Amino acid sequence: MRRLVIDHGAATDVGLVRTTNEDSYLDCPPVFVVADGMGGHDGGDVASRIVVEEFEQLADRMLDLAGATSAVHDVLGAAQERITGYAAQMREQGAADFVSGTTCVAAMVVDAPAGPEWLLVNVGDSRLYQLSSGELAQLSIDHSVVQEMVDSGRLTPDEAARHPERNVVTRALGGVAPSEPDLFHVSLPPGTRLLLCSDGVSGMIADDHIARILAADTDARETAERLVAAALEAGGRDNATAIVVDVVGLADENPDDSAQQGASLEQKLGVLP
Repeated sequence: MRRLVIDHGAATDVGLVRTTNEDSYLDCPPVFVVADGMGGHDGGDVASRIVVEEFEQLADRMLDLAGATSAVHDVLGAAQERITGYAAQMREQGAADFVSGTTCVAAMVVDAPAGPEWLLVNVGDSRLYQLSSGELAQLSIDHSVVQEMVDSGRLTPDEAARHPERNVVTRALGGVAPSEPDLFHVSLPPGTRLLLCSDGVSGMIADDHIARILAADTDARETAERLVAAALEAGGRDNATAIVVDVVGLADENPDDSAQQGASLEQKLGVLP
């Protein structure tokens, strides 16, 4: 049997303009989540926290791809129901215009015949990036108005970055109708760096700047802190959250090793301190 050896770290900041941090995150192998709440004070932070609470149920489970996919759909469905129920309750109590919603990106280690793989999840415009062999690639596709304009050829990526509607999302948890998530699985080779971030990071610093920070010789936690600090230095107009996960490699695991069988999930994953 093979186990995955990873290192990970996270950072978040309210930013320089907002008074409430509506971002929430989960940094607990085998699952990593960033949720960027929307709706203003109380609306967004509650919605993002609900998503993290639902994903926490998967934090101590190692599932195969089919099981993980089913579990993620259940988690997102439960989060959708809780968020819409919360918003309805607030409107019944007199907050007629109350709205609550959140984006979500998640990465989950899953069992596969050839060794551990990753199930990636996206709803909204929070992002998943991969840095491998010095090259940065965006793994998720933004569910946003400007991304649809880019896809149709009406905007260039540079124009989209400056467009006044660049923060308008087309999918989110908490809307009137459930939003269909993007789910896909990938194999990340040793040496890969995975980034999950809210648009308070990706919307403040360009991809080439993100790539330079990810390529620096710093551990996962410090790298996440540097990404958030760079977003603040660029103006900090939004809450900023980053999770960095380093895929260190694979190691052999003896299934007859009783000590290993009794170890925590983090030990079985080979998570570095």
